Amino acid sequence: MKSLSNNASPSQGLPSGAKWDVSDAVNQLSWDDLRIIKTLSECGNRADTAKRLGVNVSTVSRRVSQVEKTLGVALFDHRRSGYMLTAEGAELRALAERVELDIVSVARRVSRAGQGPLGKLRITTSDSLLLYFLTPIIADFKTVNEGIAIEVLVGNQTLSLARDESDIAVRATNKPSESLVGRKLATIAWAPYGSVKNAPASTPFVDGEEWVSYSGALCGLKAASYLECRVDANCISYRTDSVAAASAAIVAGLGFGFLPCMLGDITPGLVRVGPVVPELSDDLWLLTHQDIRKSWRVKAFMTFCAAAVANQKPLIEGHLDLPVI
Repeated sequence: MKSLSNNASPSQGLPSGAKWDVSDAVNQLSWDDLRIIKTLSECGNRADTAKRLGVNVSTVSRRVSQVEKTLGVALFDHRRSGYMLTAEGAELRALAERVELDIVSVARRVSRAGQGPLGKLRITTSDSLLLYFLTPIIADFKTVNEGIAIEVLVGNQTLSLARDESDIAVRATNKPSESLVGRKLATIAWAPYGSVKNAPASTPFVDGEEWVSYSGALCGLKAASYLECRVDANCISYRTDSVAAASAAIVAGLGFGFLPCMLGDITPGLVRVGPVVPELSDDLWLLTHQDIRKSWRVKAFMTFCAAAVANQKPLIEGHLDLPVI
């Protein structure tokens, strides 16, 4: 096992009788050094680290070696699998992560570009919320805010608003992160659905009927647990980690399934085959990070979206007057 460099003791290289001073290390340690240490720990090799940071491989080696010499400790062990942090290196990586978050936070607060009507707004949400529900709201918002470019990041995992990965999150959750601020917009109702071509001839929860359920990141959905307790496992013929994919599977006739009413009621080819199930409901939240809550773009979209959602609460909460098979 070898370290990244031959490490000196804290006093190595100093004149005879001189003492190593922590303040010297503090003065020599820069954000660039911390960023290199953090990135090398993530990439595991110098070539990928240099490519990600836009520097030379020799620069990576030189800067890490200099920090190790200054502090008098080894930051990495060089193994076959790549560069692995030592205990001391892990402490510097943790410091780098704290500094990174502080830089993002301060930059947001002092940036005046975020207060104007121009720029990019990044929104993270799930595929089921985006497709038929949120996309028309974004389109209407764009007609009165042409200077704002919208970027939507789709996924069921929560992106880090603290790390500047997104500006606004539109999420179905009963417990939003305490680090975020926002408002609850509505209660999302769930009900069972079937394909128009199959539903009239079939009834859910009858022995032998096939069902569509959820897996992967969505296996914790209340709808999945509810179904597992009431339907034989052999009758669940299709599972997916996407609510939108589940709706498509139901339309295709792969089985009955539970969907949010805000998706199921407006998806062509679907029909409700039972009443809303209250215990499956989620809350619809509009969230942002506290550092950017006063940004003009963020405030404009959150105000617009909240008003648009208020007009569609009957759809979201399952109160549309629809025929139920």
